[in-house]
Amino acid sequence: MSFVVTLISNPAKPAVTQDLIAKVSALLPSTPEIKTLNPGIAVDLLIEDHIEAEELTGTIRTSLADAPVDVFTQPQLGRKKSLLIADMDSTMIQQECIDELAAELGLKEKISHITERAMRGEMEFEPALKERVALLKGLDTSVIGKTIKTRITLTPGGTALVRTMKANGGYAALVSGGFTSFTQKIAEILGFDENRANTLLEEDGKLSGEVGMPILGKQAKLDRLTEITEEKSITMRDVLAVGDGANDLAMICAAGLGVAFHAKPKVAAEARAKIDHGDLTALLYLQGYKIEEFA
Repeated sequence: MSFVVTLISNPAKPAVTQDLIAKVSALLPSTPEIKTLNPGIAVDLLIEDHIEAEELTGTIRTSLADAPVDVFTQPQLGRKKSLLIADMDSTMIQQECIDELAAELGLKEKISHITERAMRGEMEFEPALKERVALLKGLDTSVIGKTIKTRITLTPGGTALVRTMKANGGYAALVSGGFTSFTQKIAEILGFDENRANTLLEEDGKLSGEVGMPILGKQAKLDRLTEITEEKSITMRDVLAVGDGANDLAMICAAGLGVAFHAKPKVAAEARAKIDHGDLTALLYLQGYKIEEFA
């Protein structure tokens, strides 16, 4: 079986040098075929030997020490995926929406502390969400649009990720433990085919402090993943799932390629693939796309 070791750095800080490639090549059981995906940023090292992929990835990561380079080893066959299912907050966007809404009430520090604990898996997601939403009671709903415009930024590489996978026949689903008032806009901007999230309930133009039931959490994300594979007649091997928090773990672990993206420690430890340095284009390099193939 052919295996491929992919080395990826952040496009803003190219770090995949010839010396680094040579260092990694020396750790492999045979001389690899080197395929450049983006000069200085991403490279594939193809080998024909039978290997323990997880063990080899760990060895390479240890050898590279503090080099700002992400590493993943996988079979070459079936790398390209036909379904992208992605988290939104701190994944497709760089913020946590509920924390940014809280800033309008001067409560960002208090709410972000709860958010952090929930994303680390130190609190159950559903009660943590209810507690945070209750603190937003009375906030004018017009603040949501203002927050999207002034406080929310897209994660670099997200547009290329979604458009490239769709250009190659893929389907893209945004599933968030956040809110539909945000996912609908972000999904439209990035080109997702669908979005699922929680609903902030309103009364007389203000947030009521309650969230619509049932709450979309870890199980709901996995359930939607399963539903889409059935609807599209594909298998879990055809799925790329990405997220950063504990409520993403179930779908990350179920997917053929599950990626912990700049994730909380618990998530990074349990996911087979993790991106700590690259942007979202790293998920295209993991599938073997060259920069010239980006949409």
